[in-house]
Amino acid sequence: MKRIIFATHNAGKAQELSCLMGEYGYEVLTLKDLGYEIDIKETGGTFEENALIKARLIADEFKLAVAADDSGLEVDALNGAPGIYSARYAGEDKCDSENIKKLLLDLSDIPKNERSARFVCVLALFIPGGDEIVVRATCEGEISFAPAGAGGFGYDSVFYLPSLDKTMAQLTSEEKNLISHRAKAMKKLEERIGDKL
Repeated sequence: MKRIIFATHNAGKAQELSCLMGEYGYEVLTLKDLGYEIDIKETGGTFEENALIKARLIADEFKLAVAADDSGLEVDALNGAPGIYSARYAGEDKCDSENIKKLLLDLSDIPKNERSARFVCVLALFIPGGDEIVVRATCEGEISFAPAGAGGFGYDSVFYLPSLDKTMAQLTSEEKNLISHRAKAMKKLEERIGDKL
């Protein structure tokens, strides 16, 4: 089985990507598996830049192929915010529930037909020797007026999918992996990998 590092400390992302990459025949090692506790500073101005910062740093450290993602929520009524700041929208030390609370407050005067949003996932693969692959995928939806569902993480409980009449947090893992931004990005990445690994 092929081995690849997934550069994240986020348990929710690690679980999703491990499941997805396992389907493509990869054994996934996370930063936790490697005992790497350093918090990687995301200093880029785009999802693409942040993903590459993480992939290059970990590949240099461990000399293995590394996949890294940067993902977040873009809300049209907020001019694309929270964007690359999705994980710390309510502040550096805030949690998912506080981020959601701030998001709903910021959208409190926005009507249903103006609450369009998308999850964005950029996956970067850095292969020792110089090859880099970067892919982007989105999942379109809208922001609900209140959380619903107990699954997922991040903003899943307020990300409503009109075609399914459910929030992302109300989907099973199998359902989510068919339509999520991360699943779509993984498929794009797999199409690009070819024989590079």
